[in-house]
Amino acid sequence: MSEYQQNGTGDSSQTLPNMAHFWMPFTANKQFKTNPRLLVSAQGMYYTDIEGNKVLDATAGLWCCNAGHGRQEISQAVSKQISQMDYAPSFQMGHPLAFELAHKLSQLSPDGLDKVFFTNSGSESVDTALKMALCYHRANGQATRTRFIGRELGYHGVGFGGISVGGISNNRKTFSQQLLQGIDHLPHTLDIANNAFSHGLPPHGLDKAEVLEQLIALHGAENIAAVIVEPMSGSAGVILPPDGYLTRLREITQKHGILLIFDEVITGFGRVGAAFASERWQVTPDMITTAKAINNGAIPMGAVFVSNTIHDTCMHGPDELIEFFHGYTYSGHPVAAASALATLSIYEDEQLFERAKGLESYFEQAVHSLKGLPNVIDIRNTGLVAGIQLAPSDKGVGKRGYDIFDHCFRHGALVRATADIIAISPPLIVEKSQIDDMVNYITDAINTVG
Repeated sequence: MSEYQQNGTGDSSQTLPNMAHFWMPFTANKQFKTNPRLLVSAQGMYYTDIEGNKVLDATAGLWCCNAGHGRQEISQAVSKQISQMDYAPSFQMGHPLAFELAHKLSQLSPDGLDKVFFTNSGSESVDTALKMALCYHRANGQATRTRFIGRELGYHGVGFGGISVGGISNNRKTFSQQLLQGIDHLPHTLDIANNAFSHGLPPHGLDKAEVLEQLIALHGAENIAAVIVEPMSGSAGVILPPDGYLTRLREITQKHGILLIFDEVITGFGRVGAAFASERWQVTPDMITTAKAINNGAIPMGAVFVSNTIHDTCMHGPDELIEFFHGYTYSGHPVAAASALATLSIYEDEQLFERAKGLESYFEQAVHSLKGLPNVIDIRNTGLVAGIQLAPSDKGVGKRGYDIFDHCFRHGALVRATADIIAISPPLIVEKSQIDDMVNYITDAINTVG
């Protein structure tokens, strides 16, 4: 039997599991296990915790469940596929669903990015894209192009490639002597002094894109493979690109023959009110990395969207040649592919991307109503995502943010805390009344915590 048992009181609460053995990711393990937050079921917009309490999901899980929880279309697709064929290799073999899914995804991707390489996570998608950039330049006769440029406060997963181009110090410092060589970083675009409480894309900061020209002059364009940025930095606390910034990066990279990679693991599949941020802000990169909402978080899966030019250049050579020595045991996993196809159908049938765009104005007004509460120093938003930044407590950076996060959970809402930034990114099925509820939970938490 499961270690979870009914407590015999007649309610839906359960006993705690033995928590001694799971080393939890990105978690203060000692703190958590003293007073754990455990979820046991989910449906629609709500989780249920181990004590039987309903918890409003203001984070789509972890930016994943854009279609909401408990979707029978997805679970039925998974059940059918795992009964029919649980696993099939993708090395020198294949199965129909992976090809069908790649085709469906190519219909969503920007024009010219018609090739899809499957991974199992955002971290793997990023490392795959970096390798593809090197493969392309070598195949194109420009093997000196090996340097990468990321951005401060960027998050690109936890592979050594991703943390090398990433710019969050806590993710890097323990591993600093083992990171990739030949990496530089653009300045981040967070500018509270000039852009605080902007609605949508902030007006100031376009000049920060010009630093790319300085880095190119320093290293030489002939030595730079790619620039990788998140269109919106989600994990760093919903940091938006200044108006025109992404367009300028595209202009500079094209001018110098440098690839541009958008990390859309968070922004992909409707979060910013379009299939991708590249569509919303009308900038087409050379590659897009994805994961999370590709299949509503049902089964680990990711994908890299690749330009036809990169793909076709790497295809040169004898027919029997393996063009790209890279891949994963679970690339295009049949059960993950089945869940993704079901998810894409939900997105299309319910027009969830369009729904997110239609709710943007209401969501924006609701979150900006938090302005003026104690210690709120900035609010940032686009689509159905927002960041509420608070002044640090005198008890230390992150203490106020954590206390607000924990207060919200204990009182019925799941939000996300990054240091002293509270992020909300609800499933795209959210109703206006539930947006109001989220704001009320956060208001109460901010007023209580102080």
